[in-house]
Amino acid sequence: MRIEAVHATPGYSGFFFDDQRAIKRGAARDGFAYLGEPVTDGFDAIRQAGEAIVVDVELADGRHARGDCAAVQYSGAGGRDPLFAADEYAPAIEGPVAEALVGRDATAFLDNAEVLESLEVDGDRLHTAIRYGVSQALLEAAAEALGTTKTDVLADALGTEPATEPVPVFGQSGDDRHVNAEKMFVKGAPVLPHGLINSEEKIGSNGEALLEYVEWLVEGAQRLGPDEYEPRLHVDVYGMIGEIFGEPYDGTAVVDYFAALEAAAGPYPLQIEGPMDVGGRTAQIDAMCELRDALRDAAVGVDLVADEWCNTFEDVRAFVDAGAADLVQIKTPDLGGIHRSGQAVGYCEGTDTRAYLGGTCNETETSARACAHVALATDAAQVLAKPGMGFDEGYMIVENEMRRTIARRARDADRSGADSDPEPEARVTTDD
Repeated sequence: MRIEAVHATPGYSGFFFDDQRAIKRGAARDGFAYLGEPVTDGFDAIRQAGEAIVVDVELADGRHARGDCAAVQYSGAGGRDPLFAADEYAPAIEGPVAEALVGRDATAFLDNAEVLESLEVDGDRLHTAIRYGVSQALLEAAAEALGTTKTDVLADALGTEPATEPVPVFGQSGDDRHVNAEKMFVKGAPVLPHGLINSEEKIGSNGEALLEYVEWLVEGAQRLGPDEYEPRLHVDVYGMIGEIFGEPYDGTAVVDYFAALEAAAGPYPLQIEGPMDVGGRTAQIDAMCELRDALRDAAVGVDLVADEWCNTFEDVRAFVDAGAADLVQIKTPDLGGIHRSGQAVGYCEGTDTRAYLGGTCNETETSARACAHVALATDAAQVLAKPGMGFDEGYMIVENEMRRTIARRARDADRSGADSDPEPEARVTTDD
């Protein structure tokens, strides 16, 4: 099945672009917006509307396959690609990208995705958001042409055995960290609540606010959750533990604080994402290794999640090789082609680092559904509910896409088995 055309239409994503550096420096809230001037290149305001590019790959038989180009909420921070302006980047898709892909066989997903991944314009690689969105459309095009699921296309490309149950979904609360967490309890979300602990006000000058919040999570899970509910608590602190303990911080005090967090979590496992941000990949790996070793020596069972400075496939590999985290967040838009996210999950296989297939609230429903197939194809440890910060919508999109796909694959397997059954032997009768 031939690719006939590639179309790009600027649109909106599921949340906003935020200048993380300005927020961490104490930018004051003004309702939903922030007061003050941005400090990260490309931003016109500390919070501005998220943008996306809707990509349509047109096939020879008239069918269309879709993907959405989107970038993370905190674009331009922690070594990521710059702010993604849809009007600026759409011409590259209908120009050089289309020229590279038109005429190619749509069934050859991995080959097509690698062509896209290696493409350069004026000596530069394509923005990660472009590679992310166009590769989603290439994945759907292959599935349509082959008459199969996107999970199966990915599993074939990556050499994996897909999961037969939904991958645990991680809910994110946004700033409405109490009401949205209660929604997660009622729906029995397996991993929660993210929490968005990105300022001293939210963590407390000595970490006391986060301790109280973790205690509240335990009480709420037990009060509102379904019978035998055993969630995994996962809180993103955006480097704020490092901030409040100072750099270089007192290692003993930090370990004691993690022990207090573990006690507050009570019966539930606890994961802390981004405990510090020291400004570069090598330094971040060293700091995470030091903290992980110290927690292990003190028998503190809190897992560390790598986020800052862990963006590309090469970054994921570096964190995993160093043993710097118990989980690495694979931020899907930051890896470029969607197959790269699958390869990053696979790189964690056989190590003591688990793969969290993440991304951002600032994606779209199309990219979220595509990522659900990556999660299934690779059997990741957990997958993010996205887009948006309202929880319900993202949870529904990702969970239902996985359930729908598992059910379809089971039906296809049943039909395949029935088609391959031998014909029943003819009954031989004799006349009396």
